[in-house]
Amino acid sequence: MTHSSSQQALRHVARLSTGPPVEALLRITLNFHPDRGSILHALGTDGVYFSQFLTGTSNGGLTAHPGGDRWRWEQAMFGGAKDALDDYIEAQVHGEVRLDRDVEALVLDPCYRETDVEAAARRLACPVEWHPGFRLSVAELQRYPDYRGQRYVDLGVRLAENGCLTPRLIGDAARSGHHDQQDLKRVWHYLARFGAPAAPPTISGTGRR
Repeated sequence: MTHSSSQQALRHVARLSTGPPVEALLRITLNFHPDRGSILHALGTDGVYFSQFLTGTSNGGLTAHPGGDRWRWEQAMFGGAKDALDDYIEAQVHGEVRLDRDVEALVLDPCYRETDVEAAARRLACPVEWHPGFRLSVAELQRYPDYRGQRYVDLGVRLAENGCLTPRLIGDAARSGHHDQQDLKRVWHYLARFGAPAAPPTISGTGRR
């Protein structure tokens, strides 16, 4: 991304903004599903975090293309400053994001302990930590049919094990090829909105330095 286009985008956002600047020391998170495709293996090979414009993967819709919903959102957000660019990483991250230099930690859900996801994460050039995790019981899921729709509640019930839904189970379903990815996204919305932490966060070793 060129300096002039960066300044143009920042000026446009400043004109739309109100209130004081946010605290400069606030942490920034880059969120992705660690069990989709070969994301962690690619991070280990490249040592760099790339956006969905380059990877073709997403936590939500795959609309990072000219005319897509994500593209149009960024066009409005940044006043068209990025429309002709193809060499930048994510709209809110200006420049290269290196795991060995810019990343404090890769933070995983504890449902990935002792899995291939953890093994791949520990080969990265950054520490590995664990957040409290998200668990959603079938009983709690069934309380909210109007949130995304009964069909997604029913799908979540089918995916659950031992009466509980976790990120790993949704990831397994996504890789199986037996479910529509947009349906699974809406099941994920239920887990993110109504799921409860499973345990206190922990630091559990570091990746390769």
